[in-house]
Amino acid sequence: MNDDIEKIYAKLVAHETEIINLRKGYMILNERYTKALVSLKELTSNAAEAAKKACIAAEKASIATAQCAHAATIAADHSVIQAAESAAEAAALSAEAAIEAAAAASAAAAAAATAVAHQAEASSLQASAEAAAATKRAAEAAADAVKMANAAAATAKGLRDK
Repeated sequence: MNDDIEKIYAKLVAHETEIINLRKGYMILNERYTKALVSLKELTSNAAEAAKKACIAAEKASIATAQCAHAATIAADHSVIQAAESAAEAAALSAEAAIEAAAAASAAAAAAATAVAHQAEASSLQASAEAAAATKRAAEAAADAVKMANAAAATAKGLRDK
């Protein structure tokens, strides 16, 4: 009987030790998970912020392209061919900047979406949605910038051909 009790105590001690080890492992795992979650939350937030900034850059590049196209048109009206060509070139470069900004916004939105895939928190989902919306706006601004740059180039080319 005493022998059976000693075996039971030995098993209890073994189980207790195993539970203590499991608890320690859980604490370590939980700490790592918490750090990863904080890191992903920060990544999501930074990606959304980058997308918004890239969107603003694309919109400003689009405005710059419009101004360049306008300058090219004014220069064309006054037969200033070189100025028109320079303005058209500047418009093309602004359009390229808008395209790059749109690509940056897209990359940031992809990073936010990846972070959301790893954590399903409301703040991350919102940040990802904001990044996607900013990407859409940046792409639209880039498309407008390209159209205006093409129009400015056509105006300058028309002057050269006269």
